[in-house]
Amino acid sequence: MASSEDRAHPGSALEVLKFFLGLGFTAFGGPAAHIALMHRELVRRRRWVTEEQFLDLLSATYLIPGPNSTEMAIHLGFVRAGWVGLVLGGVAFIAPAMILMMALAALYVHFRATPALTGILYGVKPVVLALIAQALWDLGRRTVRSIPLALTGLAVFGLYLWGVHELLLLLMAGAFMMLARRRLRSRIPLTGVVGLPLLASSTFPAPFSLPLMFLLFLKIGAILYGSGYVLVAFLRADFVARLGWLTEAQLLDAVAIGQVTPGPVLTTATFIGYLLAGIPGALLATLGIFLPSFVFVAWTGPLIPRMRRSPAISAFLDGVNAASLGLMAGVLVQLAPASLVDPLTVGIGLLSLAILARFPINATWVVLVGAGVGLLRALI
Repeated sequence: MASSEDRAHPGSALEVLKFFLGLGFTAFGGPAAHIALMHRELVRRRRWVTEEQFLDLLSATYLIPGPNSTEMAIHLGFVRAGWVGLVLGGVAFIAPAMILMMALAALYVHFRATPALTGILYGVKPVVLALIAQALWDLGRRTVRSIPLALTGLAVFGLYLWGVHELLLLLMAGAFMMLARRRLRSRIPLTGVVGLPLLASSTFPAPFSLPLMFLLFLKIGAILYGSGYVLVAFLRADFVARLGWLTEAQLLDAVAIGQVTPGPVLTTATFIGYLLAGIPGALLATLGIFLPSFVFVAWTGPLIPRMRRSPAISAFLDGVNAASLGLMAGVLVQLAPASLVDPLTVGIGLLSLAILARFPINATWVVLVGAGVGLLRALI
């Protein structure tokens, strides 16, 4: 007779490994597309979970930090094959993108001075800005449902550009929304705490260190809310502005190349790790940014539905989500001068944004068209 554990997890670890490994090699188009593929295959075709279970798991991923599609893979792996499935689902989904990003990083290091690669990146960078802008608009329509949330996002946008530390902004936004929901009229004492993050956000070039790099990616993975494009704000703040380990151009190149690979957007960390320390850096960066997702899914899975029913926690999470949009808007402004360098790049960016807003097209095709335009310009 099957045990209760067998009934709870009716599949095998091998089928979890096979499915998510295949998905990791073919899942283009960002988290929304990844989740749509999981739904089509695992709810409609293979019936690993019911529609209701899938929606519950999806809601759970929105309540914890980290990449939504990766956390869905971890959740679904656990539902199908227990703790082994939890690990294999996430690792199999991440590994293909990690391997591809390491290979592309090696090619980038070797060929980045060539006209062809320079041209490709020239055409892709304005598309990346369009992708961030489109994600900001789409998430804003669904997330900003009240005036306090809109004001929170705008305040975070301004304070981020002013130099306030992004982690403090997330906490302050969550706390503000908790107070707003309780209709308290007392003001949040911002004076006195702003000076600290301004100091922390100043540029202090530091020697490269693998342990410090790992801890930075671990921190980002543990606090990353909202769209995967919020990642760019954290990467720029830590690796460009504070430590000086990357240039603005290298960061944009890493994000641009990340758009043409399947799997999680957060494997941009793999690329950056390789630039900084070769294969050891790539592996440690990947481990650091994804490890919190495994921990959060394993730890909070059963508790998350109750968390969302708590008015205080729900308000805090709404504030954090609004703050994430403010961070996205801030990094969009900061990266624009390095991407929109002439009329052609402005045209590529505007046309890409119009296409993404008007047509339900896979973003990968827009990226490839931008790359083609840039390559053609370099060859003419």
